[in-house]
Amino acid sequence: MEYTQERIATLHQLTSGPVGFDGLEGILEQTAIVVPMTDREQESPAAAGVLSALETLEPEPAAVIVPVRADSDTIEPFREWLESFSLPIHVRWCTAPAVDTLLGKHDLEGAYGKGRDVWLALGEAADEAEYVVVHDADATSFRADHIARLLAPLSMGYCFSKGYYARVEDGNLYGRLCRLFYEPMVRTLQDSHDDPLLSYLAAFRYALAGEFAMTAELARTLRPPRTWGLEVATLGDAYSFAGFDGTAQVDLGVHQHDHRPVSGSGGLESMSQEVARTLFAVIESSGVDIEYETLTSRYLSRAESLVEQYEADAIFNGLAYDPGDEQTQIQRYAAAITELFPSGTESRGERARLEAASHERLPAWRETPFGSDAVRAASTPWQAPLSEPTTQD
Repeated sequence: MEYTQERIATLHQLTSGPVGFDGLEGILEQTAIVVPMTDREQESPAAAGVLSALETLEPEPAAVIVPVRADSDTIEPFREWLESFSLPIHVRWCTAPAVDTLLGKHDLEGAYGKGRDVWLALGEAADEAEYVVVHDADATSFRADHIARLLAPLSMGYCFSKGYYARVEDGNLYGRLCRLFYEPMVRTLQDSHDDPLLSYLAAFRYALAGEFAMTAELARTLRPPRTWGLEVATLGDAYSFAGFDGTAQVDLGVHQHDHRPVSGSGGLESMSQEVARTLFAVIESSGVDIEYETLTSRYLSRAESLVEQYEADAIFNGLAYDPGDEQTQIQRYAAAITELFPSGTESRGERARLEAASHERLPAWRETPFGSDAVRAASTPWQAPLSEPTTQD
């Protein structure tokens, strides 16, 4: 039955009507929405659709914070476009020279990426509002109702809310990284480890979805990796803070996103390595001793067993499905995992643990040596400073 519950509260879209709860107005006014963007989102139909939908929220949210990763020659027209929307929009230039300088002073310099972008916005979001929503800007199917659905569990006393949805477009089944890498990998680890964290990670219907909501208190505890892996790291931190009882997931229907190639820079293959690093680091931190020496072969067996099920589901829904292509992707993800831990003087298991332990995550905002006002000042060179940014003791 569709209203079957997981280990976490699962809120299904059982009717076509609006979210059935009272008090959204009060929550919206206390919510900051973080929408990370890069150069490719500037004036894109998907991003424009997201912002236009947010304009219809009544009342308007406390803030819409857009951390932008852009070159110096594009940030100004990008900012002007963003500020043309009728929203309480706060544009934050993540790659501004002053941001690099600020982070460098506190030994926090490093690679650019989605995790870093969202982290730069989280401190301000938690200071501006009681609730924080993070939503990607590449969903062409976004509706303002998604914000209401993500916030609904928070109105009921949950601390963390995660969106899930079907990835179907142009007659094809997508969500490949989650279906073919994350899901079978977590199941592989569950086969040999009875750990509640793994049960928590397995309870989410779309763990790699970029849409989630949380209390400001939880937002201050998140420790994102700099690049990919934000979603998995967030689940690890949410487990520590909220646990099973404080977590919910909500049905957002069917989403249509931009699609990434499997290979190449920014492709799913390289993303799988970053997600794997974060996943292994989260699990190791829980005390699980992963058997890395046999992990790849066990993952392959698990992933390949799902292909027949995915094919049956696709046929049932009249969708195109190429099992050979899916098998090829699985093999490439397996090779990407193996590349993380090459053989040498150390065993692959020892190398894996070193990789997991050294995988850099940014500090929780409740522990940063500076406040969100310092990021605000550094990321808005077009504004005259109103006062000296503060440094936390």
